[in-house]
Amino acid sequence: MATPSLTLRGITARPILLKLKRPVVARIATLADWPMILIDLHTEEGITGRAYLEPYATQSLKYLVPALHDLGQLLKGHKLAPLELYAAARRSLHFVGYQGLAMIAVSGLDMAAWDALARAAEMPLCRFLGGSVGPVKSYNSNGLWLSKPETLVDEAIALREEGGFAGLKLRMGRTQVREDLRALEAIRGAVGKDMALMVDFNQGLHLGEALQRCHAIDDLGLEWIEEPIVYDNLDGYRQLAAELKTPLQIGENFYGPRDVHMALQRQACDFIMPDFMRIGGITGWMRAAAIAGAAGIPVSTHLYPEVAAHVMRVTETAHWLEWQDWADPILQQPYAIKDGMLHIPERPGLGLDWDETAVKAHLMQ
Repeated sequence: MATPSLTLRGITARPILLKLKRPVVARIATLADWPMILIDLHTEEGITGRAYLEPYATQSLKYLVPALHDLGQLLKGHKLAPLELYAAARRSLHFVGYQGLAMIAVSGLDMAAWDALARAAEMPLCRFLGGSVGPVKSYNSNGLWLSKPETLVDEAIALREEGGFAGLKLRMGRTQVREDLRALEAIRGAVGKDMALMVDFNQGLHLGEALQRCHAIDDLGLEWIEEPIVYDNLDGYRQLAAELKTPLQIGENFYGPRDVHMALQRQACDFIMPDFMRIGGITGWMRAAAIAGAAGIPVSTHLYPEVAAHVMRVTETAHWLEWQDWADPILQQPYAIKDGMLHIPERPGLGLDWDETAVKAHLMQ
């Protein structure tokens, strides 16, 4: 079936605030509330593309929602060609820079545009992109924050059982190294030696601490060590990657595909995990994944599991999908997890439809 030609009519962006079942407790921040922006991209032909953004900071909503509405007005009447809209939207923000909130707004537009086109073609996005519908290997990232080690045993088991997971992510960066080691020992004892465990420091260390702490866990069979230092210290990451045996994972703070190229040129990591709102949505992901694929670098995802599942089906060096169910409360039909796999539904586009009753209950005024 030929894809109908679509024309952008406008964008509706709605801010909501959800309560997290397991609050984020990291060294750099504690978050009990989770802000989101629900995006509806309207076309003259009656097809609506949907996507969402998760910008962490509630105060960012008051900047991003108007930015999305402005992009809708700016691009009104344009044909819905995601690559061209991506370029036009970025050019419109040239004088404020290609990173930060500007890129996040462009990413939201891009994801909704791809969804609309795939809906019009009556195909799941992964098939529209040239792949096939199928399961995607996932790890559970819904918990194991900086709680006391003795409280993590039951939580680790519960997280494993939420979807028969073969991988879990835990966070480190407690006051004492020995407390981090106790936490890892407790979790490993609870879920067994065959469970893949990823460790994330959430950028909480300076380079000296990172050298000490990463070497302390370097022989413990971890899947990867993630973001021990601030994301833009590529010289520090290059030193860590050269010294550690455990693969080093970075990338959730890459703003656009060129950041991927820069990090790989600097040999600053072994794995990458771009975030959709920063990498440039689906267009940015496809370009970034091509760079990683050419270099033979495994690519995992960060947040946005529904979008992630589709693009992982067409990513050459696809590795792990990060599973978090934080958007589930406002979705009519959340994606299913079984046997550690996220299963893409046979629905057009991304298959995202809002539960309007839940949206109304969480809408910010």
